[in-house]
Amino acid sequence: MHRFDLLVVGDANPDVIVGPLRTDLAFGQREQLAATGTLTLGGSGAITAAGAARLGLKVAMAGRVGDDEGGRFVRAALGERGVDTTALRTDPDRPTPLTTVLTRDGDRAIVTAPGTLTTTTAADVPPSLLAEARHVHASSYFLLPNLAADLPALLRTARAHGASTSVDTNDDPAGRWDVGDLLRETDFLLPNAAEAMRLAGAPGAREAAAALASLGPTVVVKDGADGAFACRDGEFSFAPGVPAAAVDTVGAGDSFNAGFLAGVLAGLPLATALRCGVVCGGCSVRAAGGTAGQATWDDVLVHLERTGSDRT
Repeated sequence: MHRFDLLVVGDANPDVIVGPLRTDLAFGQREQLAATGTLTLGGSGAITAAGAARLGLKVAMAGRVGDDEGGRFVRAALGERGVDTTALRTDPDRPTPLTTVLTRDGDRAIVTAPGTLTTTTAADVPPSLLAEARHVHASSYFLLPNLAADLPALLRTARAHGASTSVDTNDDPAGRWDVGDLLRETDFLLPNAAEAMRLAGAPGAREAAAALASLGPTVVVKDGADGAFACRDGEFSFAPGVPAAAVDTVGAGDSFNAGFLAGVLAGLPLATALRCGVVCGGCSVRAAGGTAGQATWDDVLVHLERTGSDRT
């Protein structure tokens, strides 16, 4: 009997989102003004966990935060959203990660102080959780070097217990894009289009998806306003974008992850699960930050009914 639908292993931190900037960022102690500033729950893993809980899944989060105000903020924010944080450990020596997001012209720059991300390991994931979750999702592979080294074995253990697995690598600050044998233990790889091309070393997103899928996983590519597509066994599925008036796009890909995984765990066909992800990504951009605009399952069902998607 599974206690949790989803176990998320990865990053959880406060996000400080400022923007939009009107000019290039100026140093030299220049004061610059922006229209808005928001302090909110961040981290790809935490946003995915919060989104999945909002959709009605039973969710647990494993990782590390510091013994500081940032850690207490993260733990409280996840708890308020219904995420079990029992396995979110407190590191007495390292601070909670902190990310500052600067937005401008529909784009954003992201600066992260990694803190406990550098000390998080596979040992922070209780073995019992791997046996009690229907699905295990890992986030921000390149920001968690010690966890990344053991992640294939961790996912292999989860699969041995009958769980499915997914990974969203996010960006690689070092620019190496080397995931070793991770994809052999990954059922669903969830990059955006730019990440897919860098992971595969391919000139186009579809070519990248096909190349990555040949290594084992179903590759699900988030393609911004154009929606998303997936490649499985050489076959492609597509879901068009959902029109949305965007406040900002912070965390939209992580909310997509939550919707897609909720669809998969509901037993929906791949193309319909893609639509679930697109709806959740589109809803996310309605409000500042990654969690304030996240969708409910009713939001998803309304869209599926309106578009006539197959829910069986």
